[in-house]
Amino acid sequence: MTRTAVIAGVGPGLGESLARKFAGEGCQVALLARSAEYLRDLADDLPESGEGLAVPTDLERPGEIREAFETIREEFGPVDVLVNHASAGSWNGLLDASVEDVDRAWAVNGRGAFVCSQEAAGDMVAGDGGTIVFTGATSALRGRDGAIGFSAAKFAARGMAESMARELGPEGVHVAHVVIDGQILTPGAAEANPDRDEESFLDPDEIAESYWHLVEQDRSAWTLELDLRPHVEEF
Repeated sequence: MTRTAVIAGVGPGLGESLARKFAGEGCQVALLARSAEYLRDLADDLPESGEGLAVPTDLERPGEIREAFETIREEFGPVDVLVNHASAGSWNGLLDASVEDVDRAWAVNGRGAFVCSQEAAGDMVAGDGGTIVFTGATSALRGRDGAIGFSAAKFAARGMAESMARELGPEGVHVAHVVIDGQILTPGAAEANPDRDEESFLDPDEIAESYWHLVEQDRSAWTLELDLRPHVEEF
């Protein structure tokens, strides 16, 4: 059976690796982000074993998200897999952060993931189940100094994942939260840290393998939370 997978928040790095991995496994992959040209280029370049669909979407806007899922259903049918991967930072502490900073972090990491999950879960519950994966961070477990908005939003997303897992598990929907405990190796990260050992970064292709394992897990042994980190700790 061909699965329809939605990657909400796609860019160079893990989002792209997830798209390539899922397409390589034969999925129809819908790519959501604001960068229309990048999404179209990536959709055209995915492995031929799958199929890509660029759906330019501002994940801060619930109306755009709901329209995106309607487009996906029209092109691919009901959603089987969702990865809530979009992230927005708020890199200030309490005394310097603005309400707008905190609102934006929540709008993407929290509210956007909520709307995406609501759309996808409706398809999954009405069908044969499915998988929803949240991309988390160290800040979802330990609040980060000088990043109050980001930390609060990531804590919120983790709470949603845990709540959804209990609600939707009996309906055949696997919900998992992945803690990315370190920095992902992206072109930008490598350029910004030219003297840093690449082994101290997380390889996005290897992370994508772990996400696919979550999709393939048997219902008798589902993972709720997966913690990934590089073996060389230089971050």
